[in-house]
This record gives sequence, C-alpha cells and structure tokens, in this order.
Amino acid sequence: MFMMFAMTSDSVGEIIKEVKLEFGVSNTQASLMHSLFMIGIAFSGLFLGFLADKFGRKKTLILGLALFATSCYLFLFGSTFTFILSLISLSGLAVGVFKTAALALIGDISRSTKEHTGTMNGAEAFFGVGAIIGPILVAWLITQGIHWKWLYVIAGTLCTLLIVLALTVNYPQHHPQQKQPVRLMDSLTLLKDPYALAFSVGAFLYVAAESAIYVWMPSYLLCTPTTGEMGYSCYTDSLTQWFAIYSVSAFFVLRALGRFVGIWMMQRFDWTKVLVLFSFLIMLCFIAGLMAGPSLAVFLFPLTGIFMSVIYPTFNSKGISCFEKRQHGSVAGVILFFTAAGAAVGPFIMGVVSDAYGGEAKYGFIVATGFSILLFVGLLYNAIKQPTRSRLQIIEQQEYGTH
Repeated sequence: MFMMFAMTSDSVGEIIKEVKLEFGVSNTQASLMHSLFMIGIAFSGLFLGFLADKFGRKKTLILGLALFATSCYLFLFGSTFTFILSLISLSGLAVGVFKTAALALIGDISRSTKEHTGTMNGAEAFFGVGAIIGPILVAWLITQGIHWKWLYVIAGTLCTLLIVLALTVNYPQHHPQQKQPVRLMDSLTLLKDPYALAFSVGAFLYVAAESAIYVWMPSYLLCTPTTGEMGYSCYTDSLTQWFAIYSVSAFFVLRALGRFVGIWMMQRFDWTKVLVLFSFLIMLCFIAGLMAGPSLAVFLFPLTGIFMSVIYPTFNSKGISCFEKRQHGSVAGVILFFTAAGAAVGPFIMGVVSDAYGGEAKYGFIVATGFSILLFVGLLYNAIKQPTRSRLQIIEQQEYGTH
C-alpha cells in the first residue's frame, strides 16, 4: 500500500514536465500538482484522522483505498488541467484516510513500542521502493509513447487488489477501556498535547529538509550556463557527471535501503541515540555541501538518504506510541498533517528565498540547512533529556502488557 501511493506521489516531478507541455501551463500552475496533493493529505490527516478510531481500521482503510482507486481511474476521463487538479486533490484526501488507518493498524499488530518502530520502518521502506519505481515507470511509459495518465491506472489496479486483500484479512480487535465516542474535536485537541506537537514539529523539520533534496538538488547541481544551455558539462570527471545526472535516484535508493536496515537497527539500539547521530550527519552533509559547492554536494546530498532513512518512520512510530491505541488514528493524522505541511511549505520557502537572491538554488539550501540544524538541536535535546521515556514506559505496560 505504501509502495503503491509512493509510485504516484514521488513521480510528480516527471509528470509536471509532461503537464507543462500538454496544457501549456506555467511553472507555478504546474507546481499545484504537488501542492494540492500535499494540501489534500494535510487536510485529511487533521480533520479525518479520527475516522480510523471511530469506525475501525478496516472500514476506514477500505474507504481510503476506494477513494484513491476512483481518483486514479478517473484520470482516463480528464481532458482539462482543472479536472486533473481536482483528481490530484481527491487522491491526497484519500491517502490521508487510508494512511492514518494503516498507521493505526501497525500499532494494533505490534507487541511492543520497539516492535512498532521496526514495523514502521518496514512499511516506510516499501514507500521508498515505490519512490524509485514510480519515476522509472513514468519515464518508460513516455518513451513507449504511452500517456503518463496510465501510471494512475496501474496504481488504481494495484489499489483494487489491495481492497480485495483488505476485505479478506482478519484485523485484530481492540476494545478501548474508555467507551466515550471518538469525535473530530478529540483529534484537534491533540494539537495541544506536547508529545503530539513535538513529534509533529520534528516531522515538519525533517520533511522540509528531505524535500529540499529531491525538489531543489537538481537545480543546485546544474552548472552555471555559459553557452545559454544548462547541463552538467562543468563536471569534467565522468563519474561525477554520472552522479549529478542520477543524484535524485541515488538518494531514493539509499533512503529505501536504509529503511530496511532500520528494521534491524531499531530493534537493537537506543532510538534517541540513533536519531541524534543521523541528524548530525545530515546537518554535516548539508553544511559541507554548501561550503564546498556542487562538486562535493553531488556526493554528499544523495548520501543524506541513508541517514534520513530511519528518522521519519521513527518519529511516526514513537509519536503514535505515546498514546493509547484508541487514539492512534487521530494522532497519526496530526503527524501526517505536519508532514504534508513540511513537504509543501519547505520547498516553497526555499524557492522564494532563491528567487529573492537572483534565482540561485544555493540560497534555498541555506534555508534547508537551517531546517537540518533545528532538527539536530531538537533530537540532541531529546537524547539528553529523554522526555518521552516515562510516557512510553506507561503505554508499554498499559497497551502491550510489557513490564
């Protein structure tokens, strides 16, 4: 499921190029393909995350998948840019619904908070695989003369199979001790909880830094045009030039591989120490890549994928694990809201700052480096003070029966 929607969400860069040609829209208009999808996820996460707690994981998950499949199939009938944007928005809403249900379900099937983190890394690893497959599939479709919309038809078909599978699986039954009905206001109240807010802000900072890599790194690595044509000709070494061309792919591959390794790591090491070490290495790569310029950044920026790999799944897992299972859908929605906000706001701010300084992407990366510094400082505080330790121990005993 995570792989399926990553195939569409992380292919948006390739699709935007085709949309600009097909509909004759500007860069700003085409960027709505990304922004509206993220806004849809953010809205759904915050205002619909409670559905998984109110109606159950299975019903909510199937509802979200059905909405996503419908939006995918409708791409075949779209002939205007406005219609395409409406489907993009609908698919974002659908992702928010089924992802919050899926994240809550991970808590139901886990036997401890540590196992929860390992399983979350596994799920996000498949998201990483989808992020690799999607752009390759779009490129292949285009070279074969097949319209890019068929990517969504393929995703819709996979989604339909997932619905059939979801209908046949027996879901674990969880009966909350508190019988009070779940409401939308319960989800919004979580915005005031310090644990939910802290992990949500962490997710925002992480995603803002991560999106800098796959959104703006190609622009930063481009050679300064001397002949009126941008490219990678300034990299005289063939290996460096190859890395510049495939830098985003290298980042996604390293991120996916790192998440599979994260399943093993999070079962054996203290998560707070792993995150503070990896966030420090991310910050170091950003700073060194800025100071040394594109010739070194071409290696350092993609390398951040291996260090970023475990951070977001662990934020998600530990943030959700700080609450009772009956609230997992709601808190997953709150974290998802900040995640989508980071993916939408981070690259936008970077673009505005870059434009303010003559359009050079390096100024946007100064902003991204600031995000990485704030992320490291927050995780360093977390590792030293251990503010979640007592809360996680209580939930461990209460929800998982572990002492």
